[in-house]
Amino acid sequence: MDHSYWHKQTVDKPLYPDLLWSRPENRALAGKLVVVGGNAHGFSAAAEAYSSALKAGVGSVRVLLPDSLQATVGRVFETGEYAPSTPSGSFSQKALAEVLALANWGNGLLLAGDFGHNSETAILLESLLTKYSGQLTICGDALDYSVNKPQALLSRPSSLLVLDLTQLQKLATGAKFAKAFTSTMDFLKIIELLHDFTIDHNLNIVLKHLDNIFVAVAGQVSTTKVKPISMVNFATSCAVWWLQTPSKTFEALSTSVLGDD
Repeated sequence: MDHSYWHKQTVDKPLYPDLLWSRPENRALAGKLVVVGGNAHGFSAAAEAYSSALKAGVGSVRVLLPDSLQATVGRVFETGEYAPSTPSGSFSQKALAEVLALANWGNGLLLAGDFGHNSETAILLESLLTKYSGQLTICGDALDYSVNKPQALLSRPSSLLVLDLTQLQKLATGAKFAKAFTSTMDFLKIIELLHDFTIDHNLNIVLKHLDNIFVAVAGQVSTTKVKPISMVNFATSCAVWWLQTPSKTFEALSTSVLGDD
C-alpha cells in the first residue's frame, strides 16, 4: 500500500530544519496569541498556556478568564483579562463580545481548557465557532463541547484540534466518518485513518497517543516520538508555531512537536 503521505521525524532528524532557524527574532514580528479558559474552580490550563506561549517564542499573549476568578486570581495573575461568567463561575453567553474582540486583535486563538461543563458556556463556544474565522486551536475540555456534535467545527476554515485517542474517536463518530478509530489499532492503521479523515474533513489534527505525536493536515501525516509533556503545553506550542508560519501548516505543526529538544 502507498504510504507516501507518511513522514517520519526524530529529534535528531527534523523534517523541516529550515523552520528551526528561520523563526522571527523580533518580538514585534513573532505573532499575537489569545488564550481563553478557566472557570471559578480552576485556571491552571490558561496560566500554563500563558507561560508556554512565552517559552515557545510568541511575540505577545493575552489571557481571558471568566470574571468569577477576578477577586482571587487577579492578585496572583496580573496579566489576566476578564469576561462575564455564569452564577456557577463558567463563561457565560455574554462573554462572546470580549472573546471576539481579543480574537480579532490576535493572530491566533487558543481554547486552553478548564471550561467546566455548563450549558451557557456550550452556547458561547458554538457561537464562537461560527463567528470567528481565524486560526483556532482547541484542546482539553474545550473539545468536549464540540466532538459529539462537530458540525460547526467542521464548517470552520481554519481549526487545529490537539487531542487524545478517546476524543478523536468521539469526533469521528460525530462527523459520521465511515471508519472507526479504536484503542486496538496499530501504529500504521492510525496513520491511514488520519490520512483519510483529514482528506474528508477540513481539520488539522494533532493526536497525542502513548509516546507518539501524529500530525495530520490535508492527508499528510507526520509521526514523532516524544518525551512526556502536558497537553496544554503541547497545544500552545502548536498554536504559536502555526500563527508564525500560517502558509505552511503541516510543516509548522510537525516542527512544533520537537519542542525544546
